[in-house]
Amino acid sequence: MRTGMRHSDYLKNLLEDRRNEVRQIDPIHEVGNQITSPPSATPLEENKIIAEYLEQRNLHTLANAVPEFKKTLILKKFFKMKRNQEVVVYIDHQGTAKETSGKVNAIGRDFVILTNLKDRIWIPYKTVLSANSPAGVPTYENAHQNFIYDNDLKRKLTTNFGETVAKRDVLIHQFFEESLRGNLERWKGVWVKAVTPEETVWGKIISVTEEGVLLQSVSSSRQIAFNDLSHLISARLFNRVLLMGKNMLTTLFR
Repeated sequence: MRTGMRHSDYLKNLLEDRRNEVRQIDPIHEVGNQITSPPSATPLEENKIIAEYLEQRNLHTLANAVPEFKKTLILKKFFKMKRNQEVVVYIDHQGTAKETSGKVNAIGRDFVILTNLKDRIWIPYKTVLSANSPAGVPTYENAHQNFIYDNDLKRKLTTNFGETVAKRDVLIHQFFEESLRGNLERWKGVWVKAVTPEETVWGKIISVTEEGVLLQSVSSSRQIAFNDLSHLISARLFNRVLLMGKNMLTTLFR
């Protein structure tokens, strides 16, 4: 629009009008002396619903485009929605569906960790037949899953991200998607029960390779291939004592 004014005069008048403008406070988007642009033309609650819908549509579009990764993508999304919440997982074991339940503790690239009052359970996605929320258990909002960042932690993450995250498992799970191999590397020395379609093996994690995990009991060691692994369960002290006693008796009476 032509005004017939020089640029300097136009700018002067514009700034004057801006100073004299009656300012109305936006109670929704304005915080302190700053104001944020609305994310869309719709109300905030409608925008949140639309955003969740679009995220789910994008996930299904991606999963259908690469069907070989569909199961992994869907399971990761489901478990992330249920972080720190109770779930029921059905595992493929010897041709039958074995039911396992627990709280979602960590979500990895190719596995999920469930915890309950007595066990920690590593479940590869490839052995999961289905997963669901148990009936009668309330579903919490996303805020229940968030990690609390204090000012000191924020400063450490900004100035020394790698070292800060590496020291805390909960931060590793927040920022990275570990592989099962990478996660088990940090559990060396822990006694576990490895369940495969053919057998159940007890032992202490000695080493982890690309192909599998090496377990050592009192009298022998076994290499369990990841391709054969149904799931891993942390061994309680009582079970470990029984196992050691059984192995000692077996050795004495050979």
